[in-house]
Amino acid sequence: MNAILLTFLIIRLGVTVGYWKLFEKAGVDGWKSLIPFYSEYVLMAEIVGKPKWWFIYLVIPVVNFFAYYVLIFEVLRCYGKNSLWSQILIIFTGFFYLIFLGFNPNVKYINKLDKLPPEVKKSPLVEWAEAITFAVVAATLIRWLIMEAYTIPTPSMENSLLVGDFLFVSKFHYGTRTPKTPLQLPLTHQKIWFTETPSYLDWIQLPQYRLPGISEVKSGDVVVFNVPPKRLNDNKDYPVDLKTNYIKRCVAAAGETLRVENEKILVNGTELKNHPLVQWSYQVIAKDLINERNLSKLGIGNEDYHIMGRPDENSVEYTMWLTQEKAEELKSLPFIKSVNQEKHTNAGGIFPFSEYYGFGAGTQNNLNWSLDNFGPLWIPKKGETISINDSTLALYGFIITNYDHQQDAKITDKKLLINGQEVTSYTFKQNYYFMMGDNRHNSLDSRYWGFVPEDHIVGKGFFIWLSIDPNEKFLNKIRWRRFFKMIE
Repeated sequence: MNAILLTFLIIRLGVTVGYWKLFEKAGVDGWKSLIPFYSEYVLMAEIVGKPKWWFIYLVIPVVNFFAYYVLIFEVLRCYGKNSLWSQILIIFTGFFYLIFLGFNPNVKYINKLDKLPPEVKKSPLVEWAEAITFAVVAATLIRWLIMEAYTIPTPSMENSLLVGDFLFVSKFHYGTRTPKTPLQLPLTHQKIWFTETPSYLDWIQLPQYRLPGISEVKSGDVVVFNVPPKRLNDNKDYPVDLKTNYIKRCVAAAGETLRVENEKILVNGTELKNHPLVQWSYQVIAKDLINERNLSKLGIGNEDYHIMGRPDENSVEYTMWLTQEKAEELKSLPFIKSVNQEKHTNAGGIFPFSEYYGFGAGTQNNLNWSLDNFGPLWIPKKGETISINDSTLALYGFIITNYDHQQDAKITDKKLLINGQEVTSYTFKQNYYFMMGDNRHNSLDSRYWGFVPEDHIVGKGFFIWLSIDPNEKFLNKIRWRRFFKMIE
């Protein structure tokens, strides 16, 4: 919180210095720049000449961000700086450009907006070029600094988030990351739209930092992150900021101890209550194939079930991923023979892929590590130190050598070597998190690959702005009830 306050004070001080000199050039008392909000009111009313009611836009959250930049662009016009490049400079340099204008003797205040001389008419080509350039710059800035659009492609978070949900991911909650790969086409991720052509060049890789945010990642948050393993990124080793985006729920944050016992999630020994829409896999035996119309009425989409076959001529077996409430509803239907929740106790393919954990290990509170029984597992925290032995290397060796910003770390003969020297203890350089999908038995998550490093965190799921049902037709495709639904 101190870092956030310090950042705010530095920005405010810079803005105040710029305002003071600009106010004086317009014949306004410089001391008015010292009072936050009032200084923006003076800028709006006395310098730009907007109506007083317009100040409302400056105090409405989210809206005020855009309103402020509209106001600043008009301030630039009042001081004779109405070019596209002036707008780009104010976006990317902020108060530094205000200070430059304030102290530059060649920059003069012309007049209020409604008294400025008419602008020189530009050709349609120039106007379109400037409009497109500004739109791309503004969209890139907003996408990087504030919010980014994201689509739910898989059912791993059902029913909390549905396939076809379009949501905004907040960058300001956890603090946005500075760019690592600057040579990239704007508004792209890994590839140029509708092609297999890479949208970036990795010739330059910058050190990455995180700007101050308003909160930290905590248990229960719905988080978008870059999935760490190479195999989940088309087997390509992308730079961190270009790895594939996943969205899951954080079930254990840095420094916490996670344990899953008979499907119950325990964090530091206290049960983490499941979201009401958490799904599990069920074996459903029906008398015959269930009509798609009946499945649709039940809210069961194509991604929510698999037909497993016919155990006999009078039965059809399904695997369905359902909430407990939906499972109870199914049991009451006349064409359903039985509904039984499946147990996932097989340790195959489960993190950490070690002889010390899983079936046969037998020492971790009598729990076999599987989807439904997992841990206890301590989540690494920045600054915390662990002893290095066979057991801890099995859990943490991979992230130490691959994600913890060690230049020369490797494991040889079950020993951790850093810069060629064996170490018997290790202090983590960043925080890590453990993520799970709300569709507990149909989610590729940390139970399969392990920890998510802090520098892979993109942002927090904020709200749904559009939802389209891929299983419906025409107007029924739009899920109106999900519009502007906050993500919990």
